[in-house]
Amino acid sequence: MSSRAFDVIVIGSGPGGEGAAMKCAKEGRSVCVVDMRHQVGGACTHTATIPSKALRHAIQRFVEMRHVPGFRASPDAQPSFGDLTRTASSVIARQTDMRQTFYERNKVEVVEGRARFLDPHTVEVGQPKGAIDVLTAKAFIIAAGSRPYHPPDVDFSHPRVYDSDTILGMEEMPQSMIVYGAGVIGCEWGSMFRMLGVKLNLINTRDKLLSFLDDEIVDALAYHLRDMGCLIRHNEEYERVEGQDDGVVLQLKSGKKIKADVLLWANGRTGNSNGMGLEELGIAIDSRGNIKVNEAYQTSTPHIYAVGDVVGFPSLASAAYDQGRFAATHLVEGRLETKLVEDIPTGIYTSPEISSVGKTERELTKAGIPYEVGHAQFKSLARAQITGRTVGMLKILFHRETLELLGVHCFGDNASEIIHIGQAIMSQEGKANTLLYFVNTTFNYPTMAEAYRVAALNGLNRVF
Repeated sequence: MSSRAFDVIVIGSGPGGEGAAMKCAKEGRSVCVVDMRHQVGGACTHTATIPSKALRHAIQRFVEMRHVPGFRASPDAQPSFGDLTRTASSVIARQTDMRQTFYERNKVEVVEGRARFLDPHTVEVGQPKGAIDVLTAKAFIIAAGSRPYHPPDVDFSHPRVYDSDTILGMEEMPQSMIVYGAGVIGCEWGSMFRMLGVKLNLINTRDKLLSFLDDEIVDALAYHLRDMGCLIRHNEEYERVEGQDDGVVLQLKSGKKIKADVLLWANGRTGNSNGMGLEELGIAIDSRGNIKVNEAYQTSTPHIYAVGDVVGFPSLASAAYDQGRFAATHLVEGRLETKLVEDIPTGIYTSPEISSVGKTERELTKAGIPYEVGHAQFKSLARAQITGRTVGMLKILFHRETLELLGVHCFGDNASEIIHIGQAIMSQEGKANTLLYFVNTTFNYPTMAEAYRVAALNGLNRVF
């Protein structure tokens, strides 16, 4: 058993842990990162964001190639699902190697194992081969991430029942699938499988998809999923899941029974706060394993911070990285960088993508703010016509009197890239943050960015 002391110990090496560790190290603190995996990167790199988005890209390329004359004659024309998922392995390896160099360059020690608090300033780390490290620190930042939620009455050991982690290990392509849960993860995976021609039932426990988004964007997504052939069932809850030799039967409380080859459970995630000894320190944890924190990401024990998915919403890799830097800045300098958590864009990798920043129409109406709307339909843009990706739109919400930008919402190909133009202008002060920027700026032609000029002119026509 060895014992070492550091200024800061970070638990988890995903985006939140990396952001926190790099900030503390660059400020001259001695930092140790503890992670359960042999390689850094967290769930984001190994089981969630990177592999699923790499898989999505592979599926899109495969679907596009199916329309190339003569492609079906190729012996590789029909890859298995396992073949498609393995395309992500090279991306994961490159990401892991790159992130490992970050820790090495900044002299951050990385320890593999599971951390558990012995007291407010000490953790023991159980290593895979049985050795125990005892590490002490003046402060801690917990960035342990999350995992798919498993209700106790669903048998996830059944070979036809998957979650968003284990689905990456599925080898053969199913003919039919039930996706239970129509949040971000359910909609992303559902659209991927539907692109591959899998017969899909998307079960939503609420009355609409992704209700935190702008209503018009939600309606566009629902229409497009149905147009692809996806059957969406709203306001449904499961009664029982029965795994069989030839498929899975989902019994719903409404009395419906749905059978498919496989079930993908995508109904929520659980924070990885269990087994860390936090309860003994008086740190509050909710029923989904999320650690409760204040505006500085401090727990009820002030020198112990928590960031990323383990604190819950918004559960975005991009937000987690900023939260890590935010917590580290407060830890090192004692100040709050509130701008780090303002106007975080959402990126939802359905097909097509969705991305939003700022307020929705629903929020502006409730707040009594006089706003107007500018639209640009992708089908009218030359670049979209050239690429053939004409599904989607850009929507700008702005103050009717001052023309201040209030929200930008995009549905369509590369929405998660397009949104950042609007985000950059929204972050400006005063008159720089108005609709007139897009009217008075020359955009390359033809580009998708031109959608901002089209939407701005459309909005001005509603005002003047």
